Amino acid sequence: MPRPPRRKAAASDPEADPLPPPVSPTAPVSSGEEEDAFEATLRPQSFKDFVGQSRVVENLRVYVKAALKRGEAIDHVLLSGPPGLGKTTLARIVANELGVEYHGTSAPALKKPGDLVGLLTSLPPRTVLFIDEIHRLSPVLEEYLYSAMEDFFIDLTVDQGASARPIRFQLQPFTLVGATTRDGLLSRPFQDRFGIPQKLSFYNVEELARIVARSAKILGIETGGEAADEIAARARKTPRIANRLLRRLRDWAEVEGDGTLTLAIARKGLEREGVDESGLDAMDRRILQALAQHGGQPLGVKTIAAMVGEEPDTVEEVYEPFLIQEGFILKTSRGRMLGGRGYEHIGLKAPKLPQAEEEGLF
Repeated sequence: MPRPPRRKAAASDPEADPLPPPVSPTAPVSSGEEEDAFEATLRPQSFKDFVGQSRVVENLRVYVKAALKRGEAIDHVLLSGPPGLGKTTLARIVANELGVEYHGTSAPALKKPGDLVGLLTSLPPRTVLFIDEIHRLSPVLEEYLYSAMEDFFIDLTVDQGASARPIRFQLQPFTLVGATTRDGLLSRPFQDRFGIPQKLSFYNVEELARIVARSAKILGIETGGEAADEIAARARKTPRIANRLLRRLRDWAEVEGDGTLTLAIARKGLEREGVDESGLDAMDRRILQALAQHGGQPLGVKTIAAMVGEEPDTVEEVYEPFLIQEGFILKTSRGRMLGGRGYEHIGLKAPKLPQAEEEGLF
């Protein structure tokens, strides 16, 4: 099976100086050619090289094999989960395993129906079309995709008033792979058109250590198992963050030592980057402090975001998932509250919750 043509990797991080200033490893970042190459270098190209998400990988492997036997495009796939867990990588792997072209974009880049029509009509047969942040697609474009996904045609109305007329564009069979951090924002009719919905979960430390060791080998970084374990333990259960930390610590190893990433250098670099033993950075701690200032009373996401100087969507999509899963904060019917582990982390004693408030947790 011929391999698909190599495509430029999706941008995700800014270029880094030899000794980068402390920047939240979970914060949104701008694009850079250096980081494009960095991400492309570390990204697995096949299912056998992908670490973690065993259930999702095995499911996709079966669906890909079945599509190859039938000579058809694989059904549309919806990948959901927190940022940095491998949604883009899995979409590329699906294209590689099928031996078809891959085309990637994001929902904010598709602003009007003409953008969508131009994209879809240019796709070769069985192309894997990846749309990141698909929950941000406008309702109008979402409806245009209904017929495209089900029957491979799209109708576009041209002109206005009495001269308005629809034009039907026939499409080649394709596979839409949508990625979202908030699948609850997708309408039910839209979700139902994805035949293969898959939810990605956080990684464990062992899996992250294997990812760090693999990335270090690719980058030519000499590192011991202890240093890889330390990075994995502080990477917020997220491969993207683990690889970013490894990249920063490579600079520390080259400047502070002989290029070997030792446990001592890893700990020193992580401390200077503001990443503590629980994987929390400065912004995480500011969120915990903001909640602590209100004496156990629940706060809304917008209030928290205003207090810490961050966008509400970023707080909810980037920071909250890990903090909630690890018990640092609690999500209640009236807002967010500091959890028992959160109180412990900032050195405060957790107050006794009233029975009514305890029942409001979900």
